[in-house]
Amino acid sequence: MMGEEQLKEQIMKVIQGILLEEPTTATASTSSVGIFPTVDTAVAAAKTAQERLDDLSLEQRKAIIAAIRTGMTPHIETIARETVEETKMGRYEDKIQKLTLAINKTPGVEDLVTEAVTGDNGMTLYELSPYGVIGAVTPSTNPAETLICNAIGMIAAGNAIYFSVHPGAKRISGWVVSKLNELIYQSCGIHNLVVTIEKPSIEAAQELMSHPDISLLVITGGPGVVRQAMKSGKKTIAAGEGNPPSLVDETADLDKAAADIVLGASFDNNILCTAEKSVVAVEQVVDYLILQMEKQGAYYVGDEQIIQRLIDKMIAENGAPNRQFVGKNASELLAAVGVNVSADIRVIIMKTDKNHPFVVKEMLMPILPIVTVKDFDEALPTALGIENKCHHTATMHSQNIQRLNLAAKKFQTSIFVKNGSSFAGLGFGGEGPTTFTIATPTGECTTTARNFARKRRCVLTDGFSIR
Repeated sequence: MMGEEQLKEQIMKVIQGILLEEPTTATASTSSVGIFPTVDTAVAAAKTAQERLDDLSLEQRKAIIAAIRTGMTPHIETIARETVEETKMGRYEDKIQKLTLAINKTPGVEDLVTEAVTGDNGMTLYELSPYGVIGAVTPSTNPAETLICNAIGMIAAGNAIYFSVHPGAKRISGWVVSKLNELIYQSCGIHNLVVTIEKPSIEAAQELMSHPDISLLVITGGPGVVRQAMKSGKKTIAAGEGNPPSLVDETADLDKAAADIVLGASFDNNILCTAEKSVVAVEQVVDYLILQMEKQGAYYVGDEQIIQRLIDKMIAENGAPNRQFVGKNASELLAAVGVNVSADIRVIIMKTDKNHPFVVKEMLMPILPIVTVKDFDEALPTALGIENKCHHTATMHSQNIQRLNLAAKKFQTSIFVKNGSSFAGLGFGGEGPTTFTIATPTGECTTTARNFARKRRCVLTDGFSIR
């Protein structure tokens, strides 16, 4: 006979299984596991959970991360489909690749590297320990990917997380939070290491930033929320705006450059902050580059009237990108201005000057202006001006090592990709770990678990130096 406590446990598992069903387009709400009515109740639950996590071993943390990777993988296609359905941004097939990357290549506990110094006076260790409860703001452009990526890194570092999710992606974000809670509980028996609230809002995000039990803020969002977080007085890791240019000189492998640029700029319809937003190409190669880009799925617009219609439609009256078209397919953007093309078209390209609104604004649409310059000496300062000291991302296609080195030094970007697509800087087709929080204003670069931990100095005198 099953004991009373065992029976209760079985009933709870059944209830949780019902609550945590797959999201569907007909689902109006998400499971309540890990989702609370207020910021206070959510943070309180996360604080209790973190205190329990703090008692676990590193091996148990590893088991939690392994459970997240294994448990989230079967849901990748569902999450991708539901994200497109809710946010109306991006491409389903590209979101599958982003989610796969976040689940499999986000570093875990192995990222928490200890440094040691030994000598005549003993040994000093530099160790990494948890902050406690982290307050993380996530965007609508990469909602599930950022949640999963941050959860892996932050839990690996020993923290619990309160996620202030974007209201435009609250349904899929809520479902992911609940699923993460289910997987974590099955692994270690702790509820609420990952929490959020039922009704995310700007006011709730502001409350988060001043909450006394939040020890660290991690902000992935627009310039407004980043500025507000940095004024909070709390330690902040902020992923701000970017406007990545791609510089192409006459020594580049132009066929490969064209393929890489089209692939990077069109990936998930350009809503990644790292994606190529413009091209600066020397006049000697620009026409051939455009020809090769067309072969890769770009649609060239040479008619100035159509370009003007695109400006009128894609830029709102306040000068910002028109939200109605952010993350939409290139064919939809063209249809809006009376140009009908195949749905296979990946990105819209056009020749412009360096002051064109599509060049100076981060559009988050598959629109890629191409600025023609005389030579590399003009190209580099032009690209630097377009990047505008965001220190985010830049790419360059060249076979000239001296130029590549000079550009890398001058850009001072968190990510600089040479002879590849922009997303190589996220570990997709490039070496290194994956992240969806690129901390440019605060300088942490591509964040991993070690960025979500306090660095501490532990000193032992007169011992353990055997040299």
